[in-house]
Amino acid sequence: MSTDPREDQPIRVLLVDDHAVLRAGLKALLNAEPDIEVIGEAADGVEAVERGEALRPDVIVMDIQMPRLSGLDATRALRAKNIDSKVLILTMHAESQYLLPLLEAGGSGYVLKSGADTELIEAIRTVYRGEVFLYPAATKLLVDGYLDRTTRDEVPYDGLTEREREVLSLVAAGYSGTEIAQRLVISPKTVDTYRERIMQKLGMRHRYELVRYALRKGMLKAEPEPEQA
Repeated sequence: MSTDPREDQPIRVLLVDDHAVLRAGLKALLNAEPDIEVIGEAADGVEAVERGEALRPDVIVMDIQMPRLSGLDATRALRAKNIDSKVLILTMHAESQYLLPLLEAGGSGYVLKSGADTELIEAIRTVYRGEVFLYPAATKLLVDGYLDRTTRDEVPYDGLTEREREVLSLVAAGYSGTEIAQRLVISPKTVDTYRERIMQKLGMRHRYELVRYALRKGMLKAEPEPEQA
């Protein structure tokens, strides 16, 4: 018998976008999934904070450019109110200048609207598990944006072992626990143990902090661009 009252319950989602037609389409898309339920909507950033505080959804899917308050500022406001809903930013363009500020603000992921029909559902499930979701090629933008702002921190790795650094770099790059286990030929449970130990050593509570740390240490590498045929 399960002791978890949330087990088998759908992922509760709040949709935030200033375009009602887009919200209606996303709502239909998400509600068609058996493990996802849209429990509310908001048309701007101020409403997003109000509805987020009232509903406490598991995941907030939020446009980045909206009236009254941007998605980025709304994310900061939610965190200031200690609302721990996962925030997944939805945007039209691959804007590198927003990626690092989003993670610093406490966001959990970033999805392009052009890929919403194929990536949004996976992204919601990923951030609900407490992982960071970045759309394909976002790692390169994230690295480039970071290197534009600061120089690499050469301080030693704060007591992390070589294997812990391997796990950290893969977590930061967006690989799931199962994928990391396959790459390192260890069990998913062992990956979880490493991840918890890393966060404890670094004094971190959220996985997006691991991405920032990996960037600062130069551990997050951009994938090479595919060659043109």
